[in-house]
Amino acid sequence: MSMKRWAALSLRGRLFLLALLPLLASLALIAVAVRHQESALAAREHALVRASYMDARRTELKHYVDLAVSTVKPLLGNPGGQQQALAILSSLDYGPDGYFFVYDLAGRVLMHSRQPELLGQNLWELRDPRGRPTIQQLIHQAKAGGGYVEYLWQKPSSQLLAPKLGYVVAVPEWGWMLGTGLYLDGIEATMAELAQGARQNITATMLWVGAVAVFGVALISAGALALNLSEHRSAEAKLRALAREVVQSQEDERARLARELHDGVSQALVATKLLIESAQQAPAGAERLQALALQRLNSTLAEVRHLSHALRPALLDTLGLPAALQHLAGEFDAAGGTHFSVLIEGEETGLSEAVNTALFRIAQEALNNAARHAHATAVSVTLRFERNGGLALEIQDDGQGFDAEAAQAVADRGLGLRSMRERAAALGARLSLTTAPGAGCRLLVKLSAA
Repeated sequence: MSMKRWAALSLRGRLFLLALLPLLASLALIAVAVRHQESALAAREHALVRASYMDARRTELKHYVDLAVSTVKPLLGNPGGQQQALAILSSLDYGPDGYFFVYDLAGRVLMHSRQPELLGQNLWELRDPRGRPTIQQLIHQAKAGGGYVEYLWQKPSSQLLAPKLGYVVAVPEWGWMLGTGLYLDGIEATMAELAQGARQNITATMLWVGAVAVFGVALISAGALALNLSEHRSAEAKLRALAREVVQSQEDERARLARELHDGVSQALVATKLLIESAQQAPAGAERLQALALQRLNSTLAEVRHLSHALRPALLDTLGLPAALQHLAGEFDAAGGTHFSVLIEGEETGLSEAVNTALFRIAQEALNNAARHAHATAVSVTLRFERNGGLALEIQDDGQGFDAEAAQAVADRGLGLRSMRERAAALGARLSLTTAPGAGCRLLVKLSAA
């Protein structure tokens, strides 16, 4: 996956992939390892079975030939013993494909109970399809003291060439090669069955691994879906609470302005109107009454300026965020009870209107909370302009603190903090809160360089 596609994924999508990809990679590695191990085990099993089978067949063949030799030995010195021996050997067999054969050392067939048509023929030059001299190999092994030879020969029961394991010995008194053999196509069929069973086991194992992979993907997908639904419900609850807070804040602000206008500005204007009317009715004292009316108008104008500044301080637009924060802290400090201070660090840079407004409102909300709930003796505001172009706003008090997690867990509580987080997130800033009951409160907003 390219970096652009990765960056375009949501956090939930990244978490889903980070959970899914290691699972699939692990299962793939397990599948490869299991397949390799099962294949190696099957190969070892085949080799062991084949070796055991061949050992058993070799022992069996040697036993048969030893039996045949022991039958022939008593006849070695008898007149007509060769014909008697050939007749006895021709009658010996052990199954449709188990028989004895006798050749002279020149390759001429003396006895072959399953292929009597070969009697008297010299097969010295006979070669198998691979070009190997079959009879020469057998006679050579017999002259060497006897032993085993693997070769191809026609199988009586199927009339087809089949691999065969023979055991031959020499009868030097008569110039014979005596032997017998077992066809090996049975072991090949057994090996094929074992190989088929091993392949079926490997396939079954792969299917189990695949089933585990599907189950894991389904489980992760279900978890992601459940998390998505949970977050969706939580987000909806927060949005509803935030909407209620916005509406309530608007209504509270309107009610406050209505009270201020009715109790302050409206009453002052009424008093001024009465003074002007009195001056018109009593010209002798008009000058004094006009002076009182002017004084009332000046105080009314100051009150209107105060209301306007509370809605949006003019300093924020004219002198910037540092001056607005100092003025805001000065107003809280003038109220008494808690000392509010502002510290500006670093070289001041121009900030956008959105940044000015958001940080000012965050500071205003934090100072309001400190003044109303913290019961602190000192509140400090630090605005730090960093060398890399970043910005940090830190507000700290020595008050009673609170449990932030408990406040955030309830949708209808912690709305001020949630509002500050929303403002910070809108700027792309990171807001962190450090607090605990009895340990004061520290709010930090960090805005990276654009």
